[in-house]
Amino acid sequence: MKFPKEVNTYCPFCRHHEVHKVKVASKGKARTLAVGNRAHNRSLEGHGGKRAGEKTVKKQGKRQKLMLECSKCKKKHEKVLSGRTNKKVELKS
Repeated sequence: MKFPKEVNTYCPFCRHHEVHKVKVASKGKARTLAVGNRAHNRSLEGHGGKRAGEKTVKKQGKRQKLMLECSKCKKKHEKVLSGRTNKKVELKS
């Protein structure tokens, strides 16, 4: 899916339509000490039973997320593209 590098859209901080720079939002790093991660790691320990985390399920395509940076106030906000897609967003010049 192709998307322009600059787009004129509404800025909730300026409350005006401004030109925004577009970047593909990347997923943040997971916290190793979060409760869910600790519980998952406990279930992987030991000898017996079926291991968690070995499921082979075909996942549905994700909705792509973009980070928009306002050229006027330099603040960033997200835009989630509607519709699910298996293709990553590609920024065109």
